[in-house]
Amino acid sequence: MLKASQLACARGGCRILEGIDFTLAAGEVVAVLGTNGAGKSTLMATLTGELPIAAGRVELAGRPLADWPASKRAQALAVLPQSSTLAFPFSAEEVVAMGRLPHHSGLERDRQIIEQAMQAADVAHLRGRNYLTLSGGERQRVHLARVLAQIWETEGACLLLDEPTASLDLAHQQLTLAQARGVAERGGAVLVILHDLNLAARFADRILLLDRGRMLALGSPWEVLEAERIRTVFGVEVLVQPHPQQNCPLLII
Repeated sequence: MLKASQLACARGGCRILEGIDFTLAAGEVVAVLGTNGAGKSTLMATLTGELPIAAGRVELAGRPLADWPASKRAQALAVLPQSSTLAFPFSAEEVVAMGRLPHHSGLERDRQIIEQAMQAADVAHLRGRNYLTLSGGERQRVHLARVLAQIWETEGACLLLDEPTASLDLAHQQLTLAQARGVAERGGAVLVILHDLNLAARFADRILLLDRGRMLALGSPWEVLEAERIRTVFGVEVLVQPHPQQNCPLLII
């Protein structure tokens, strides 16, 4: 659904990433891991068209990303950035409703989708609140509802999430990634940047590990999250063992 071919990414004329080569397929969640400065957010910005491609190619549904009209791309690709700058006193419901702007599904259907998306992100009780009065975690969940609403009925949609759990409590971290899994289970594809290796191990089908501007590993959580590799990249000693309740590795520091 989303394919990067020998992609190079740059900021300010400086190459940050080289040789990025992977495909995000329908039905899967891919987590992107790496240290601070590894290029995770630069990769996300390039995949979404926010940054120009320095070299290589990005395709969405087999078509170069640059060839997609903005409105059509917005129907097929939703992005939750690391931080969302919104300085107007919209209600939480109005912010979520922005996700329906690329669509022409009618007011009544849009209302239904907005309500379902707010329920999914656990912000329905905030619908009438001024967005500017919300906490950081509440704002993040409102924007999660917005991007969910954006692709709610789009077949084969892609959802890109940049550190979506950073400002959330434990329960809402689980909820956010469970919603990401739900998108994949409905036939969509999800790319999510995470710092928590155990969350990546539990919710991702595959993990893309970046290190010093390169792809160091790409594979299942069991294949990528090896103790020696974690020590090399992150500089910490970990014990990797089977999770007692989930079919995934558990990292103990």
